Amino acid sequence: MANQSRNKKQQVLDELFSLALSTGSFTFDNELVKEVSRKLNFGNPFDVTKLDNSEDLSPSMIAQDYCIIHLGQGKHRFIKGISTCYHVFEKIGYEYAWNYRQSILNELDTSESNILSVASNQRVLHDFLYEDIVASPKVYNARRTKLSFSYFFDNALIELKHQQMEIDLTMEYNGTVTVVEGKNGFPKDFNVYQLYYPYRYYSELKMNHDLAIDNITCCYILRVKNNSSSILRLYNYTFTDINRINSIVLKKAAQYTLVRR
Repeated sequence: MANQSRNKKQQVLDELFSLALSTGSFTFDNELVKEVSRKLNFGNPFDVTKLDNSEDLSPSMIAQDYCIIHLGQGKHRFIKGISTCYHVFEKIGYEYAWNYRQSILNELDTSESNILSVASNQRVLHDFLYEDIVASPKVYNARRTKLSFSYFFDNALIELKHQQMEIDLTMEYNGTVTVVEGKNGFPKDFNVYQLYYPYRYYSELKMNHDLAIDNITCCYILRVKNNSSSILRLYNYTFTDINRINSIVLKKAAQYTLVRR
């Protein structure tokens, strides 16, 4: 069923991309997405432009090296540069067998909130980010806000206007703010905007002297359930140029296999 939905979604993307190529207009809006979705009997038009991994792109987009970026206010754009839009997860540098006591809710589900809760409650995040399992960072749960700023996608200047952004989790410790994103599975890559938008949000607050932030980093957590336990992969990133989405760099990466005592 999931594969059928994915294939139908890619059909919608192919139709939208074909229209862009034929008209020469690569910017489109949610109304056009809804129209094409109705035409192809795809029941979830709001999911069409949510492309977390490059595997979600349609075949014709991949063949011509196009991805989709958001412009805000319900508008999107086809743009050349899949390798700029998506960042390939690096090889894991360190692997740990992480002893823990099973909690009754740890393996309850595979939701993103559960992934983040397990990583935090079992002190995996603390060990990975701070190398100190007794560290006491301030923790701020998921929130949404809207952003307006300009940035470079390769050499193209992108104007983002009132784009909605969601942050899964934010941690602050000794002046360092870390935004955390969690996902199921071990995909090969991820859409950089998932980390860039929150990074840019806190960077703007820092530059405008609204918050006394010393440092900003990003953490991506992947989880696969392994029988009755879990394997967590954590990646710590930052950006070397606040104005360029493709300036993302890895600080460190590690894998934790949860082992019940």
